[in-house]
Amino acid sequence: QVQLVESGGGSVQAGGSLRLTCVASVPRNSAYRSYCLAWFRQISGKEREGVASIFPGGPRINYSNSVKGRFTISQDLARSTVYLEMNNLKPEDTAMYYCAAEWGVCPELYERSRYDDWGQGTQVTVSS
Repeated sequence: QVQLVESGGGSVQAGGSLRLTCVASVPRNSAYRSYCLAWFRQISGKEREGVASIFPGGPRINYSNSVKGRFTISQDLARSTVYLEMNNLKPEDTAMYYCAAEWGVCPELYERSRYDDWGQGTQVTVSS
């Protein structure tokens, strides 16, 4: 099981930026490079939405259409950490953001049920 700890959420005005951080602790007999790491978000009462994913062994990166060009996912292999740089934030980006992990190549962003491990989430609030 992968332990995931997110941080970096907060409140910003529209047009502002935030950087989310997710530190992954993988089991001793496995390697960080073998896991897909992804960011999801969820607005209260709505389904969890895939935002971006990265497979360190590739690297292969995917973005949802709603964030493409504004958000950037990146990683620090030495720290087993994945980041989500969010620029030009909009009120509709307001949500709880979750980090997720799945062994192997990344599932499609809409296949959230295939991700086995989740962090506790970090809240992002964008005001107009």
